[in-house]
Order: sequence, then C-alpha cells, then structure tokens
Amino acid sequence: MSDSTDVLEAKEKAEIPAEAEEAKITEEALAKARAMIGMKLRPEQYLRDASVDTIANFSNGIGDLNPLYRDVEYARWTRFGGLIAHPLFPVIHHWPGRSHWGFRGVHGFAVGNDWEFFRNIRPGDRISVWNRVTDIKEKEGRFSGRMVFQYVESTFTNQRDEVLAKALGWTTRHERSASRDKGKYKKVKTHTYTEDESRAIDEKVLSELSRIRGPETRYFEDVEEGEEIDEVVRGPLSMSDTMGFVAACGRSRTHGVLLREALRHPDHYIRSSESGGGLEYTGIGHHRESFAQQVGVPGMYDYLPQRVCWMGSLLTNWMGDDAVLKRLRVEARRFNIQGDTQFLQGRITKKYVKDDCALVDLDIQAVNQSGTITTPGMGTVILPSKDTSTRIPTDGSVVDLELPLVR
Repeated sequence: MSDSTDVLEAKEKAEIPAEAEEAKITEEALAKARAMIGMKLRPEQYLRDASVDTIANFSNGIGDLNPLYRDVEYARWTRFGGLIAHPLFPVIHHWPGRSHWGFRGVHGFAVGNDWEFFRNIRPGDRISVWNRVTDIKEKEGRFSGRMVFQYVESTFTNQRDEVLAKALGWTTRHERSASRDKGKYKKVKTHTYTEDESRAIDEKVLSELSRIRGPETRYFEDVEEGEEIDEVVRGPLSMSDTMGFVAACGRSRTHGVLLREALRHPDHYIRSSESGGGLEYTGIGHHRESFAQQVGVPGMYDYLPQRVCWMGSLLTNWMGDDAVLKRLRVEARRFNIQGDTQFLQGRITKKYVKDDCALVDLDIQAVNQSGTITTPGMGTVILPSKDTSTRIPTDGSVVDLELPLVR
C-alpha cells in the first residue's frame, strides 16, 4: 500500500477540526493511561546526527556562547581534542515528556525534566532514543483543578548503543475549559521595561561571554557550600527566541508533509480560522496569543526544553571545560510569556565524594522581572580535585548517582 493510499484512508476516518477538542479527565482515560506504564512509546525523531553545523546551530538556538560547543579551533586545544555538543543536545532528536498519548482533548503542558548525563557527544555521533511510560499521578492544582501528571523516561543512545543521557520528563494534562475558567493568569500582562531596566538587561547579556569560566580549571577545593554562582540572563522573551529554538531542534513540517502528519494524528492539529483554515498544531499557543488564552495562558510562552537548556548553560558557564555536568533537574512552575526576562541563579548546597569522584550539588532557579521564582531546580557537577585519590572527570559515566526511576 502506498503512502498516498494510507493518507487517503486516514482522511476518510477523521477530518481535522477547526477548533481543538475540549474533553474531560475521566476514570476511563486514567485507567487506559495507567495500563500503559512500562510500555514503549514512539519518539518524535527530528534531527539525529551530530555534526559541526548541527552542534553550533543548537548553541545558537539556545543562546549559548560557550566556545567549547561552537568554536572548532578553540575546542581542539581543550582536553576533548575537538568540538563537543552542549549536554542538552539530545533534545534535537526528542523532547522528553511530550504528551502525545492518552487523554484525547485534554491539553498538555511539559513541566519538568530530570536529566542524568553519561557521555559526551561529538561530530559523527547518531542519536536514538527509547521512551517508556513510568508513572501516572492525579493531583489538584490552582491552574485548572483536576490534573494528571504523566511520567516518561527517555534513554538516549549513540550508534554504538552507548547511553548518552537519561531524562525523566513529566507533563501535566489540564481540561482546557477549566484552565480558562479558573483564570489564574488573567491579570498577567506583558511587562513594559524602563530604559534603565532594558539597559541593565542588555549589559548583563552582552557581558556573558567574558564571564564563561572556559579553560580556567575550577577545582573542588576552590568552592564552598553556600557560595553563589554567576547569574545568567535570558530575555525579554520574543517570538524570535522561541522560533529560533524550534529551528535549532530541526522541527519543521510544512505543506504536504504537515498535511499527511495531521491526517494521521487529527487530534493534535486544527484548521485555524486565523490562518484561513491553514493547519496548526494544538501547541501553537507558544506562538499565537489567541490560542494560548484558550488554554488559560495570558500570552505566547516558551518551551520547557528551551528553559531546561538555559539552566544547563547556567551551570556549564560556571563549571569550566574540565568539569562535567552530571545531573540537571528543572521544573517550570510559572509560565514564561512573551516579554518576560529570566534571571538564572545558583548556589552550592553540598560538596561530597562518591565513587571516588568530587561532586558538587547546586540549587538553581530562574526569577522573572517581577521577582517571582518561575523555575526551581538543582544540578550536580563533577569537578576535578587536587586530591589524587579521586578520579579524573572524563565524562558522566564515571559516577552512578543511583537515582530512583520517578523522582
């Protein structure tokens, strides 16, 4: 059977709606979702291959200026002997926690990632992923009342079947009408900055490159618990930022390619009246304010993996080339809408040795221009130590954090 025949059969079975379906969270839907625990999920699979170009382009898309991830000549003189990718590079292939399963007509927001990193990614590597459902939890929240958390573990591997990273991703499912009616964010408006505020943000952003630790080794003995790390700023958020991130991840389906995808999965697409009946994904609220407001969000907003990458850069900027990012946990507790600025901060909470490796735990957070904590999280970094009984931190595989599956 040809691809065209498949598409025509799909068209006969389901038409693409003009508006997103608005359904309820039911006991039947919960039972079906729980029955999927342990099952493998099909990944989205966008880009797979690491090259000099895709590695550098990814850095562009997340606003990362670190030459280790973008400058071939710089990287060849580091301990790596060549370019490596930003630790969050696997998101070019798949965004952990995406909610393309269960709860038809119930909106999904990706709200958390907990990454553990094992190996460096270099040009020539090819990325694959195995996704499996790990848990379903029902909770009550102020945004929409009844909601469901879906947990998925993503294991990223290379062409040698070596584990590059594991990520626990979780998504919340909300009834669209309940989110809208609750109106939690109804009074939130796009922030207007004074000239002094805008100037201070620009100065902080433009000075970031000079504040990257880079080749100056940061030793375990040089840091203390309670010490704060250098702040990183991302914002004010614009559509160029969100679209740039999408482009960096290779997420592009248009025209006939998009139509075929929409006919296969009509629950995830609409024929938008605002674009003359053109096709749009039900997550278009990231780029279209009217749709964002239909699901209770005051305006266009960022992507969770985009914010996760920013928090990763906060730590890689601080730790330097000779350290290793081992763990990164990020939770999106508040929406980051167009015009918001995030001030990324961190503080060392613990120094310890495990598996003969010198480790540092940090509490991290993003605070917006109004002083609200939008994004709490934590990270673990392996630092080189002057104690010769410790291991050299070549990559994340040298230590086992023994993390529980759902955490």
